[in-house]
Amino acid sequence: MGQKIRRVVTGHKGRTATIMIDDLAPNATEINGWPGLWVTELWVTHAAPADNAQWGADEGARPLRHDPEPSGTIFRVVEIPPESRTKGIDTDAAFKALGSHNRPRPEDSAKHPTMHKTNSVDYLVVISGEMWMVMEEGEVLLRPGDCIVQRGTNHAWVNKSDAPCVLAAILVDAKAAP
Repeated sequence: MGQKIRRVVTGHKGRTATIMIDDLAPNATEINGWPGLWVTELWVTHAAPADNAQWGADEGARPLRHDPEPSGTIFRVVEIPPESRTKGIDTDAAFKALGSHNRPRPEDSAKHPTMHKTNSVDYLVVISGEMWMVMEEGEVLLRPGDCIVQRGTNHAWVNKSDAPCVLAAILVDAKAAP
């Protein structure tokens, strides 16, 4: 297991607030096709507004899916390896393993093989390491503490450093951008 992320999930027993889960998130997956890329799902919601009165299954234990469900959200931590340490990225295998409906298009691969769009607004915070966010026009270096609001744009995450980059990400379902 690449990442060991502690998560604490609260809930209610009757009318009493309590800690329902305090563990190392069990849903950590190394992505096939992109060696060293780890995604740890912490929690998902299936509708907006989310129903905090209900308690059911562990909503972080479901099969990995890149994109949120309609009206849903995803909270995850992503560890992106340095590209210098990988023997190449099998984009088709990686996006299939991610369960993504928004796979890279061949015409965008000149910028980076993982260039892709999402049907979500993504809020990200760089926890450690550094990462280049590559866009169709321009790119920006992101360092610890930097925050990103990614609004369904065509983008790629490129780690040009020699250390992994860890990002916390919250994905919120959104209407597709043009």
